[in-house]
Amino acid sequence: MFLARLFRRSPHKDEALALYGAAVRQARQPAFYADCGVPDSVDGRFDLIVVHVFLVIRSLTRAGEAGERTGQTLLEIMFDDMDQNLREMGVGDLSVGKKVKVMARAFYGRSKAYTEALEPVAEVSALEAALGRNIYGRETPRAGQIAALAGYVRAADAALAAQPAEAVLAGRISFPAAPTPDAPPSSD
Repeated sequence: MFLARLFRRSPHKDEALALYGAAVRQARQPAFYADCGVPDSVDGRFDLIVVHVFLVIRSLTRAGEAGERTGQTLLEIMFDDMDQNLREMGVGDLSVGKKVKVMARAFYGRSKAYTEALEPVAEVSALEAALGRNIYGRETPRAGQIAALAGYVRAADAALAAQPAEAVLAGRISFPAAPTPDAPPSSD
């Protein structure tokens, strides 16, 4: 099933692959782990990829039906990648599907929480609370780390919203610099 989906050609696959690659590269920026205290673990890395893919899909939904189709393809690519990564980590074939379903539920739950926290009427602390629950879990980040990450998410959301829909649909997207607690990103 994985290989069938991998080789199936979607009209938006190349663009979605480019967007997924950009999201993963951004989520791997060392500042998120060193400066913002995101746990450098399988879960921490997964959650940071979720944030970035969420932001890309949020941007794609602003591009109408074509954006939604590209976003769906992006999700398929992400979960195929998660499937492959679990297999490479040695998770047994019988468990992979269950784990991917758990990851999918986590993605949709986090997306809902982030969407609500980014609404104009939401309390500023709502995003910090959502990130604290989902990214840090039981970890206790240093003062300013969650605020820096929340500021980055807001700045990234604004930066992606400002990019032309045609560029995003073509798989070209640019994230702001990863944050540091001392210098939150600007939302130029």
